[in-house]
Amino acid sequence: MTSTQAFLPDPARGRVYSAKRLVRSTEVTQTGRLRLDSLARYLQAVAEDDLADSGLLAPAVWLVRRCEVTVRGFPQMGEHITLRTFCSGTGPRWAERTTTVAGAAGDLLQAIAVWAAVDRLSGSPVNPGEAFLRVYGESAQGKAVSARLSHSRPRGTEHGRSWPLRATDFDTARHVNNAIHWAAVEDLLADGGWLPARAEVEYHRPMTPGCAPRLATGTDGRDDMLWLLDGRHLLASARLTR
Repeated sequence: MTSTQAFLPDPARGRVYSAKRLVRSTEVTQTGRLRLDSLARYLQAVAEDDLADSGLLAPAVWLVRRCEVTVRGFPQMGEHITLRTFCSGTGPRWAERTTTVAGAAGDLLQAIAVWAAVDRLSGSPVNPGEAFLRVYGESAQGKAVSARLSHSRPRGTEHGRSWPLRATDFDTARHVNNAIHWAAVEDLLADGGWLPARAEVEYHRPMTPGCAPRLATGTDGRDDMLWLLDGRHLLASARLTR
């Protein structure tokens, strides 16, 4: 399970925001490890807290485009953890955020996510703006990132099953929250009885009320793949590396 991939270090200059959490019983698997959907909620919360703490009144809403998690180990129930987060890259209408989760044994998880900036009213992509760059640009160190998605598409022959949505899965934008997609990954891991060294989710289309997702699984070379589909439309995909 342990990845040999190096974690990105915190930047030598620029803003790094830190927050502490206690891993609670409602956030773990039956074996007591932190679930990936709980991690996704941690990432969203620390990003929102960072933005609020910065004093930046952003005109945009940030929607996750993709998120890759590298695993050295998982926090356990009752463990006190620290999340350190910073802007690690920018693009014309998006930015990259790196968040490292540390426990008593040191750094355990690192998530690198690309978030797209969209207008609150129209939902159209927008430039994050000069104020955003003044606050977060220094830590990005001039790194340009892409929002392009790279996962393979299902061939149509993969094993699949219905994956119903619940009323509690939807947020104020009438979209399924990004953490729910990671719950589908946890379903796959529970069926297989193994843990990944790296896990990545890409978000292709929003899940809205009326969606009837189907969860399909397969492989892409040496990696395990998961797709959430609504009819012929690809909603999200996940790649898991052992």
